[in-house]
Amino acid sequence: MPVERPSVAVIGAGIGGLTTAALLAARGFDVTVYEQAAIAGGCASTFRRRGFTFDVGATQVAGLEPGGIHAQIFAELGLELPAAKICDPACAVWLPGESEPVRIWHDRDRWKAERERWFPGSEPFWTLMQQLFQLGWQFQQRQPILPPRNLWDLQQLIGAVRPETVLTAPYALLTVGQVLNLLGLGGDRRLKTFLDIQLKLYSQCGADETAVLYAATALALSQAPYGLYHLEGSMQVLSDRLLEGLEKHGGQIRYRQRVEAIETVGDRVQGIQVRDQRTQAVEAIAAEHVVANVTAADLLRLLGSTVETLSALKGYQQRLAKTPTPSGAFVLYLGVDAAALPEDCPPHLQFLFDPAGPLGENNSLFVSVSRPNDGRAPVGQATIVASTFTDLNRWSQTEDYAALKQDYTETMLERLGQYFDLRPEHLRHVEAGTPRTFARYTDRDRGSVGGLGMRVSTFGPFGFANRTPVKNLWLVGDSTHPGEGTAGVSYSAQTVMRQILAQHPEVQPAKTRQPEPAGTL
Repeated sequence: MPVERPSVAVIGAGIGGLTTAALLAARGFDVTVYEQAAIAGGCASTFRRRGFTFDVGATQVAGLEPGGIHAQIFAELGLELPAAKICDPACAVWLPGESEPVRIWHDRDRWKAERERWFPGSEPFWTLMQQLFQLGWQFQQRQPILPPRNLWDLQQLIGAVRPETVLTAPYALLTVGQVLNLLGLGGDRRLKTFLDIQLKLYSQCGADETAVLYAATALALSQAPYGLYHLEGSMQVLSDRLLEGLEKHGGQIRYRQRVEAIETVGDRVQGIQVRDQRTQAVEAIAAEHVVANVTAADLLRLLGSTVETLSALKGYQQRLAKTPTPSGAFVLYLGVDAAALPEDCPPHLQFLFDPAGPLGENNSLFVSVSRPNDGRAPVGQATIVASTFTDLNRWSQTEDYAALKQDYTETMLERLGQYFDLRPEHLRHVEAGTPRTFARYTDRDRGSVGGLGMRVSTFGPFGFANRTPVKNLWLVGDSTHPGEGTAGVSYSAQTVMRQILAQHPEVQPAKTRQPEPAGTL
């Protein structure tokens, strides 16, 4: 007699939710994803305007190399990797007052020569980062559970530790800024400025706050044999491929379904309440497991009165209240003639205009530019997606939203015009997205992006766990270890899949085929 498949309801079809859902479906679970939007992908989705395809938020992917997290996941799902090209340089970083950028090359020797030219005397820092990265990477490949919340989690963590792993222990409580000071490099303003804007992009905070063990990985992933990739077509390809894996293994997705509450009985999850966005009908869905691809703040919102009745959740709430407010993003989407681009324009750029100014609020910009024939723009044209971090409260409390949005748009256009030729005849489309936009389309708390920040207090063993205080309720995504980015949330999805599978030894995994060789160039 066949064993009834355990049911799993997944809240949100971002990359973390889709990956968890597809992996569990492949393992034999009865999986349904509930997505409040009309398209999957969350902050890594796309939209189209006047022949242009714009990546909403995420514009680059890590983990497509052999052994990388996405390569592992697609192999397990029996899918081919999406076509992609290495970003080389991964980014061109324009520091204030400089006539050329710092180019972060894919080749290790070339990148070493570049940083020695720009940051003489800094090699002890980069050598230490590489050593910490290798130790941390090997540790992560052994699939530890961080932070552990029960005996099984702890066993997985201990099983991943090796004698050499202990070498990272002295750095577990240190920030990048503290390490720079220990190495006598704290006074190198150019190096510090470069690290500030790079780490703000990857960790939501500058060098003085970013945990050094996280920074070691963030700063090394763009070099061979790893790399940052530019997907052919758009970022939507990643979501589409995961959807293919979900449906191939019997899972399903329901769009325009907003989850309004997570139902519990005592300290155990019971299911979810879902509102159909078209009919406004509310439906109660029973599920043995609920996987929430949401922010930590949204998890508490969905739990509602359970937070007041379950003592463990009160501690969770108090801890979140002490965590610095996440960032928002203001994003400008431009469709332009190719003539607007300088010659040999790299695919990703960073600009910092005033070294004494904030790491955001249009003072620093991250810019992604489409490649010829990559599917994002008509022939002879290109897309430019520029973003800056911004204070969520500024957008939620403003009395004149339209004026604030226009001010940010005009300032960003003026600053982008210092590099791109944005005369009116080159502009085909201009559109802005604010935290309010992200809140509307992703349903994230106030439109926050990028997780909670990779500070010592929120990284690794000190972060928010996938296993929540409510039994069989799981948190996946950028609020959990190992943080933001498509690779980070995919690692968290893999962790949740393993934790759920450990509770159901009776489930037989579906057979998968090995994919064709990676479609990367």
